[in-house]
Amino acid sequence: MSNQEQHLHPDTWQQLRELTAARIGLGRAGTSLPTSELLKFQLAHAQAIDAVHSPLNGELLCEQLAALSYHQQPLTLQSVKSEAEDRLVYLQRPDLGRKLNEASTYSLQKLREKESFDLAIVIADGLSATAVMQQSVPFLTALLTQLETSQPAWTLGPVTVVEQGRVAIGDDIAQALNAQMVVVLIGERPGLSSPDSLGIYLTWQPKRGCEDAKRNCISNVRPEGLAPEKAASRCLYLMENARAKQLTGVGLKDRSEDNVLTDESAQGVFLLRGT
Repeated sequence: MSNQEQHLHPDTWQQLRELTAARIGLGRAGTSLPTSELLKFQLAHAQAIDAVHSPLNGELLCEQLAALSYHQQPLTLQSVKSEAEDRLVYLQRPDLGRKLNEASTYSLQKLREKESFDLAIVIADGLSATAVMQQSVPFLTALLTQLETSQPAWTLGPVTVVEQGRVAIGDDIAQALNAQMVVVLIGERPGLSSPDSLGIYLTWQPKRGCEDAKRNCISNVRPEGLAPEKAASRCLYLMENARAKQLTGVGLKDRSEDNVLTDESAQGVFLLRGT
């Protein structure tokens, strides 16, 4: 062992850094962060800002969605807008991002092919169009595949792509389409390690003014977080239970991760919370 190697100290944080994207054990140069870590932080901060301000490429997204199908039928797609006229207004006036504008409401009402739909799927840019462009198609591909096995079958309304939309705009869309349930795919507020995280919100019998306590949420859908196939399974579980219980929100618990163990001696079934 060389003299230089004798003076090296093992990095006790290395194992922990391999388990998390959180900024831990960054080291120091004097009283400051090492230059390399400071540059990484600045890059992550810039990526988060870009995610918030980048526009949604609705045309490209619709082209990708057009390749999907449900029960061997192509999806019906519709592009709509909120009452927020542009990105600056959207960021300054969250209330306007929750409301569908009048022209879009009228266009959706004209799309009704029957008295009602079981399900409306909404894709909104939210606070990260980056997340929507990267995660929504893989998630929706997995969800539609799994949805085809659900019984009784779900009647699916037009898949709606929203510019300048927040979660609650799904309520207006579902009302316009007369849908019993809405599933909203939306870009989540970017973190410094996750500018591409997609959130999924489910609401049973949505209507304007619906409280957030009446929604269920699946978050962190992205390659480094919750995989699209697993997120779709969790979403379908909540959808089927919502339909059975006629509710979503605090009254509907996500037990999709529970492991079922059978005690043959007692001839009983017990639920053990998964870790």
